[in-house]
Amino acid sequence: MHRPDVRHGRGAPENRTPTRFGLAEREPDGDWLDTKAELDGEFPPLRTTVTIEKPRTIITRNSSPDIGFDRSINAYRGCEHGCIYCFARPTHAYHDLSPGLDFESKLFAKPDAAALLRKELGSPSYVPRPIAMGTNTDPYQPIEARYEITRACIEVLLETKHPLTITTKSDRVLRDLDLLVPMAEKGLVMVALSVTSLTPEVSRTLEPRAPSARKRLAAVRRLSKAGVPAWVAIAPVVPAVTDHELEHIVEAAAEAGAKGVFYLPVRLPHEVAPLFRAWLDEHYPDRADKVMGIIQSMRGGRDNDPNWFTRMQGFGPWAELLRTRFQIAVKKHGLNKERLKLRTDLFEPPQGAQLRLF
Repeated sequence: MHRPDVRHGRGAPENRTPTRFGLAEREPDGDWLDTKAELDGEFPPLRTTVTIEKPRTIITRNSSPDIGFDRSINAYRGCEHGCIYCFARPTHAYHDLSPGLDFESKLFAKPDAAALLRKELGSPSYVPRPIAMGTNTDPYQPIEARYEITRACIEVLLETKHPLTITTKSDRVLRDLDLLVPMAEKGLVMVALSVTSLTPEVSRTLEPRAPSARKRLAAVRRLSKAGVPAWVAIAPVVPAVTDHELEHIVEAAAEAGAKGVFYLPVRLPHEVAPLFRAWLDEHYPDRADKVMGIIQSMRGGRDNDPNWFTRMQGFGPWAELLRTRFQIAVKKHGLNKERLKLRTDLFEPPQGAQLRLF
């Protein structure tokens, strides 16, 4: 079924607004849809807009027992990469914007992030632990080339010798090698490149504006050669669409010099589930029911399992098969032999107007 608001080069096949917060759902008028082609022609290109956001703090805290970090920085809201499966899409609903096309075209940037970070790190009560970037939206999405907010934050972390983890789908991370290499020399940083599919035809619909898997693996190779610990995240694995590539991606990660790999089955929280179903109807109508059936088999019969621990790996026969395949591939290629622990003992609070005595 072809949807009327599908845009070439974008991920979401529709742009309905959420109803979770009591908002009226906005849908295209039926009469307009009947005459759109005759009166208006095709849609003009969907342009990306950026709104400046002025938050009061920049470090986000979490206490989730199944997540390996307790703090993160998100320099942007929304993400132009347009990955249909992105679990961050529902956050746009808080702004009365659609988790669909709005999420990937109406973006928010936080230019004061580095100044806020400096202020928070300078608090007398601050205790250092690794800060994660790329946990919600990609820190190296295309608008980072213009705003350089991620880079400014890394400069503060390098100055203060603060540990950092980065997860991204972009080889743009290589732009900041001049910062990442000295951090790596002190044991302060690790980078994970997410690789979902090695098949360009799949990637073009699944994550339409993200760099190709070839570029991401090349970035892993360059990071590794430069001494920056690099991982590959196979995230997410989409059953009956990308799961057959699992072993191939593990092999490609090993060839690129990655220290390790990890994977996550696809998650479909809140508005992501109907968007993903619409995407399946648009691009994989021949197997849409099969894909959702496997997902539900891992999620207790639901589209999404929000429970701690099981939400990240799933459960049941299909999830166990995926786990076994992954473990065999990892052992075959000699990955995941060491667990990197970033240093926190080197941290030096940022200097204020008055220089440190010692």
